[in-house]
Amino acid sequence: MRILLVEDNEGIIMGLEYLLAQEGYQADTARTMAQAEEFLKRKEWDLVLLDIGLPDGDGFRLCSRIRERYRIPVIFLTAREEETDVVRGLDLGAEDYVIKPFRNRELMSRIKAVLRRNGKGNSTLCFGDIILNTETGKVKRGGTEIQLTRLEYKILFSMMSYPGKLFTRDEILSDIWDISGNFVNDNTLSVTMKRLREKLGDSDARLIRTVRGMGYRMEA
Repeated sequence: MRILLVEDNEGIIMGLEYLLAQEGYQADTARTMAQAEEFLKRKEWDLVLLDIGLPDGDGFRLCSRIRERYRIPVIFLTAREEETDVVRGLDLGAEDYVIKPFRNRELMSRIKAVLRRNGKGNSTLCFGDIILNTETGKVKRGGTEIQLTRLEYKILFSMMSYPGKLFTRDEILSDIWDISGNFVNDNTLSVTMKRLREKLGDSDARLIRTVRGMGYRMEA
């Protein structure tokens, strides 16, 4: 799923880019209307998250152009909470209108709902004969369900979201925490990777490759 974020606040950009990546979405950011229009011409998008107050215009005008030229759902993400603005945004064809500051889980729920309504929602990740269902949390390989711990699931989810990408040990460590909220140390990661491979039937490390001195990568 490709999401275009049209926003000029650096703090919000950093937070949203991280949040969307964690949920398995690929996001690009345009900081102006002009940049957004270039992005829209060059790539295909599944959703646009759109601020109203932009340096070179307002999001209402951009939303109108998007609805005229493309079949892309739009969610307004703005601090403007006046009823007239909300009504105007929805009347222009936006799927939803979210007011800042927003709660991350609520925003993600709204994004997924909009994608589902537009036939773009996908609750599964596939890599070879491995299927991971993000709604049920179930993982199967060759049709057989595999019981994973919370840490094993989080690692597999991250790697299946970006197959072929090299994940450094530091990247993985910074992303996983144990149930008590304690940071997972390097030794725990090694043990967890070993057990994950065993459960996936990858004891020879052909599926999850070790890149010596760097990290891990999923390979077909």
